[in-house]
Amino acid sequence: MTSDELVEVLRKRIVGHDLPPGSKLREVELTSEFDVSRARMREAFGVLEERGLIERIPNRGAVVTRLDVEQIYELYELREVLEGLAVRLATKKAPPGSWNDLVELFGQPAEEAIGRNDLEFYIDCIIQFRERCAEAADNAMLNAQLDGLYDRTGVLIRRLVLVPGRAMEGVRQHQLVLEAMCKGDASRAEELKRENIRNAAAAFAKYQKYLL
Repeated sequence: MTSDELVEVLRKRIVGHDLPPGSKLREVELTSEFDVSRARMREAFGVLEERGLIERIPNRGAVVTRLDVEQIYELYELREVLEGLAVRLATKKAPPGSWNDLVELFGQPAEEAIGRNDLEFYIDCIIQFRERCAEAADNAMLNAQLDGLYDRTGVLIRRLVLVPGRAMEGVRQHQLVLEAMCKGDASRAEELKRENIRNAAAAFAKYQKYLL
C-alpha cells in the first residue's frame, strides 16, 4: 500500500466517523492491519496532521482532532465564501445544460429518499453536487481548500442532517441553486449557495448541544 493510499483510507475512516473525534490512532495495530512499516504510517500521520484531521499529543500519540465551537463557526464562514465562489465559477464556465442530471437527482429521487429516511442518499447527492461544481470551477487552489474544509466538517455534516427538517430544507435550497445555474445566473447561484451555508450554520447554532 502506498503512502497516498494509506492516507486516503485513514481519511475516509475519520470523515465517515469510523474514527470519531478524540479517538486514538494506534500505530502498531494500524501498521499490522495494513502491512506497512512504522515509517510509512508515521508519514501518513504527518499528512493527516497537516490537513488538520489528527493531532499528535505528547505521551498520547496521534488522536483524531476535536473541533471546538469557535472553530466550527470559522469553518462555516470559510465554506460560505469558498463554496459560493465554486458555484459562481462553475456556473460561468460550464454550459447551462450541464446541470440537468443534478436537477433531476435533487428532484423526486432526493425527496423520496428523505421521505423514507435514507439520509445516506441525500449525503451522496451533496457529494455529487460538490464534485461537479469543483470539476466545472476548474480551480485547483480553490478545490484544495474546499477538500480540506470538507474533511474537517464531514462528521458534523452527517450529524446535522439528522436535525428534523434539515435534509429536506437542504434539498429545496439546492434545487434553487441549480435553477439559477441552469439559467447561467452565476451571481444568483452564488448568493443562494451562500445562503444555504448560512442556514446550515444557523441550524448548528440552534442544535449544537445535541451535535457535539
